[in-house]
Parts: sequence; structure tokens; C-alpha cells
Amino acid sequence: MSAAQPHLLPHIPTLMPLGDSALVVKYADRFDLHANRAAIAMAGLLEARHVPGVLEVVPNLVSVLVRFDPTETRFGAVAGEIRLLASLNRTKGGTPQRHRLRVRFGADEGPDLGAVANMVGMTPEAFIAAHNAAPLRVLATGFAPGFVYCGIHEEPLHLPRRTDVRPSVPAGSVIFAAGQTAIAATPIPTGWHVIGRTDFRNFDPDADPPTRMRPGDAVTFEAVS
Repeated sequence: MSAAQPHLLPHIPTLMPLGDSALVVKYADRFDLHANRAAIAMAGLLEARHVPGVLEVVPNLVSVLVRFDPTETRFGAVAGEIRLLASLNRTKGGTPQRHRLRVRFGADEGPDLGAVANMVGMTPEAFIAAHNAAPLRVLATGFAPGFVYCGIHEEPLHLPRRTDVRPSVPAGSVIFAAGQTAIAATPIPTGWHVIGRTDFRNFDPDADPPTRMRPGDAVTFEAVS
């Protein structure tokens, strides 16, 4: 990764204990792009700092879960390190990884594509073009192994989730809702709209790390037949 100038963290977090071996660094009560960037930045700072006793750092959409060994450290010590990093008001330098995903859009691979295009007042072809027009950012990982949330699309492409849940969609499903596109790396249930499928898999249990995408990475979608 190439060096980059650090820039300001946009939020001061709230720190909340989670039992005796974890805490949550919270930047907002609801999704916000600035809070998302701040959570990703804080996770990067904590990983780079190697705080004694900290076992795991997991960024979410607007927060960071920090697990620690209570036999080695305490909430107060970890919270102090986090407050210090927040007071420095800097993000971790570096350039995000860029990923290009080849996606098969269509009725077979994306059974909801036609309905989604109709709901936003576009033809399927126009929707695909709008969906793929600009890179998205990985906002968070989780829910299922390798699952990634990417966003945010422009307002004309914002749609609610489906009113019913599919019991399972296959690995590689590209799903769409709430101004975001997500990618399933394993079979999962979903209430999101299924618009396509990719051969890319973001989860390999034998690899270290097991996922290739990280929060903050850039994702470009490319339509293929």
C-alpha cells in the first residue's frame, strides 16, 4: 500500500463496555457515511497500534467492536488508548485495495432485476448502467462469512428491502437494497433483491486472512454475459 496523508476523523466516539472482555466504539445511532469512514479509520489505527491485550478489532457500519483479554488488560486501559487515538484526530494512512467484479445480470442469475429496474423507472439495461457507473466502497463485512456491504448508490437507486425473505440464495449472489449492493460469499437467506451473480468469492476458510475485501476497499462492478 502506498503512503497517503492522514486526514481528520469526522466524529468523536462513544465508548460502551460489552461484558468484561469487549467494548464498542460507536460513532452514530444510525447509518451515516462520515461515521462509517470514522469507524473504518479507527479500526485501522487500532490494528496498527497493537494495543496490549486486544485480541480482535472488527469495524461495523458505524461502530467498532474491540475484544480484549481481561486477564491482560481492562476496559479503562483500552478505552484510554482509543480516546488517545481519537484525540490525535487522524486516520491511518494508506490506499484502499481496488476490486473489479464481473457480474452476470439477468433473469436467470438475478430474478429481481426486472422488478428493481421497474421500481426505479428504468429499463434493466439502464439500471445496470447506473448501478455500475461508479465504484462503491466496502462499508462493512459480516452477517455471514465473507459477506460485504458496498455503497452508497445515488438517491434514484435507493429501494427498500423485499417484503418477503428468500430461504436461501447461492454463493456469489449480488443483492441490492437500501442504497447498497451486497455480495454473498456463502449460501444465505435474504430479503434483499437478487440482481445478479458473480464467480468472485470473498471467503476461503483455508486462507489467511480468509477474506480478500476489507472495509474501505473500492469495488467496481462490470456486466458480463
